[in-house]
Amino acid sequence: MNVLLLGSGAREHAIAWKLSQSPKLTSLYVAPGNPGTADVATNLPVSLDDFDAIIRTCKERQIDLTVVGSEGPLAAGLVDRLLVEGFAAFGPSKAAAVIESSKAFSKEFMMRHGIPTSPFGVFDDESQAHDHIRLIDDTQGQLVVKAEGLALGKGVIVTDTAEEAQEAVTRMISGGQFGASSARVIVEQRLFGPEVSAHAFTDGEAVAHMPFSCDHKPIFDDDKGPNTGGMGAYSPPGWFSDADQQWARESVTEAAINAMYDEGLPYKGVLYPGILCAEDGMMVLEFNSRFGDPEAQVLFPRLESDLLEVMWAVANNKLAEVELRWSDQACVGIVLASGGYPGKYETGLPIEGLDDLDPDVLVFHAGTARQDDGTLVTSGGRVLTVSALGPNLQAARDKAYRNVERIGFEGMHYRRDIGARAVAASN
Repeated sequence: MNVLLLGSGAREHAIAWKLSQSPKLTSLYVAPGNPGTADVATNLPVSLDDFDAIIRTCKERQIDLTVVGSEGPLAAGLVDRLLVEGFAAFGPSKAAAVIESSKAFSKEFMMRHGIPTSPFGVFDDESQAHDHIRLIDDTQGQLVVKAEGLALGKGVIVTDTAEEAQEAVTRMISGGQFGASSARVIVEQRLFGPEVSAHAFTDGEAVAHMPFSCDHKPIFDDDKGPNTGGMGAYSPPGWFSDADQQWARESVTEAAINAMYDEGLPYKGVLYPGILCAEDGMMVLEFNSRFGDPEAQVLFPRLESDLLEVMWAVANNKLAEVELRWSDQACVGIVLASGGYPGKYETGLPIEGLDDLDPDVLVFHAGTARQDDGTLVTSGGRVLTVSALGPNLQAARDKAYRNVERIGFEGMHYRRDIGARAVAASN
């Protein structure tokens, strides 16, 4: 089977790494890919925005399945275009991807179907948003301001005061902090507690749940500083009880998939709800229409089944015929970021130490580039994810950090507490 995977981040490297192990695979292509995907597939210089070039590639390479890794092409309707052209695709339609591409739709969808989420307001008028914040300040305290559209996981500003919330609204609507994505904003009550990522495969009817995982969004230890695309992840969260897991699967993921079907928006691909475990109950923060990053980098090392078989089954409405098997081992992934990220940062800095790692440790590339002389250098904010498996979370964490210390580039930054609270809770 010839497969085309679209994307260039560590998530796509993890997907490519797992797909490359399939006995059903003939050829694997990644567009545009990165130096990491080049080790397991053939990279193609095709832009994710150029749908015509993608279709030409499918025809020229006789692609049997296209896997759309990132949310942008999904929201723009790439899956619809592929299906019209006669190509099988893994991912939701444009109409179904709205569950991520429009936070307003997502919040209103949850309200319609009784999926618990925090109180919110939607605004494209800045003065109305300011009035709303003043009105609720005394009753609801701290707030979160979100860009309504896609912002690469960065369009969320968590505030401690009403003044900070007002400033966030101004930066988004008037200042265009996240471009057109923040011309409209969501203002919602801030929730406190640990977060869980709940991924599941679905063909619109059948659902195959993945293990739960946990992402660390803020840039600094102890969840300090601005939010990022994700600074690390671990799986499984031992503190997340069996009862809570069952509730999340049935009352969130399955409920959402069934509701999308009932609304005439059948959802196919992977659905990833982000759930916050507050003191007074669990709330859904958002829905995502693709795999999380860095969650993918700790989930796929635990997957024992053939990923290509699963994705093919999803694309062809046969997921019920496939059984997923997952390792009992734990996995921890540490993101190595450029100094200054998520703000301004330098690129083109040589990366050292990747040849000195333990043979069973995985390194997934994101912001890297290969120079003409073969030197690997930084090219983005999140540069690498170092993932390690272990018999328990403590062992996986120790192995990951032990190997992180062997890698270096100027200004390299990483959190030193990925999975630490979960380990402490299990002792």
